[in-house]
Amino acid sequence: MRTNFPHIRLRWHRVGSATAVTAALVLAGFGTAVHADATTSSKVTWAATPCATPKKTGELACNSLRVTGGTTAFQKARGITPKAADAATPSGYGPSDLQSAYGLTAAAASNGSGETIAIVDAYNDPNAEADLAKYRSYYGLPACTSASGCFKKVSQTGSTTSLPSSDAGWSEEISLDLDMVSAIAPNAKILLVEAKSATMANLGKAVNEAVTLGAKFVSNSYGGSESSSDTSYDSSYFNHPGVAITVSAGDEGYGAEYPAASKYVTAVGGTKLSTSSTSRGWTESVWKTSSTEGTGSGCSSYDAKPSWQTDTGCTKRMIADVSAVADPATGVSVYDSYGSDGTGWNTYGGTSASAPIIASVYALAGTPGSSDYPAQYPYEDTSALNDVTSGNNGSCSTSYFCTATSGYDGPTGWGTPKGVSTFTS
Repeated sequence: MRTNFPHIRLRWHRVGSATAVTAALVLAGFGTAVHADATTSSKVTWAATPCATPKKTGELACNSLRVTGGTTAFQKARGITPKAADAATPSGYGPSDLQSAYGLTAAAASNGSGETIAIVDAYNDPNAEADLAKYRSYYGLPACTSASGCFKKVSQTGSTTSLPSSDAGWSEEISLDLDMVSAIAPNAKILLVEAKSATMANLGKAVNEAVTLGAKFVSNSYGGSESSSDTSYDSSYFNHPGVAITVSAGDEGYGAEYPAASKYVTAVGGTKLSTSSTSRGWTESVWKTSSTEGTGSGCSSYDAKPSWQTDTGCTKRMIADVSAVADPATGVSVYDSYGSDGTGWNTYGGTSASAPIIASVYALAGTPGSSDYPAQYPYEDTSALNDVTSGNNGSCSTSYFCTATSGYDGPTGWGTPKGVSTFTS
């Protein structure tokens, strides 16, 4: 089993000496980073959630960040003055915003019934169902409860009673994932599969259990350094024809992560999403905060290139395929009540937001073909995506690996959803 420690060291080595102490505290979950956001013309502050720093050898990191102060893009656009860290009211984008941005309003209202979207995370969130109810009630979404059969929480073995130990950091991640599924596909059922730890072996078993239990859409918001074991993980955990598996591309800027690098999954990059005066009403660019924070992308060192990828600069698997909002300054509202940070409403970002959004768009598009690899679908109809053409997530020797351009690029793939047509065969 690989360890994630080289990945952690990379974070530390890329921190400049002037900010090393602050950055170290942020990565440990004890500090706050300050970021100037051009959209809001004010400073928004955020910090990595605790699960973004693995606490045990061999564990992977979640890809989420929680806003701690300032005025978010959502608040600025609506003239809302409370600070973003005020947990009494939402301060990020809600379902109507996300559905509008991605052309999903009609599909969200009409589609998704009968589909099951699985969320795979580590450890247990004891408040998952109660927090989900708060989010859905506030936004006027239909209730989704275990009593009705809409919501189900199981361990990686499928048990509803023998669950992993609870963890506050991963509970934040779980709340983010569940709320994004609710925002995009409110008529779908939700299956939460909790791995007993954040190792690839246990998370992979949770993916397999989700598929065994009938989910055709499985979202994964975690990752770590690539290793020579990845191709074996591919065959053991991610080779599921007929199932749309999405994976977040990572939050540390340019560089490939696994399992986003798996050739069997849809790797999801992250954008900065802002309102605009265009006919769409929204505009997007690559999410980048600094050289050490932003959406992941890159050319895999180990995974073979799937047949549907035709870019010529990378001979192996290229990340990402598509993208969605991830910048915390243009982040999404989440309700979480477990642990010291579980204070109610908070705004979150990271590619942990974009992965469940895309999994839910797949669900709105309909059940994949039984022998299909749905990661191929966006490559078959690239015109039905919003092409993101500005921004970068770092420095690279091959420009499109880290810089947005017309057509395909690493940070945003082919673009963001423009309705559902490109997410079906």
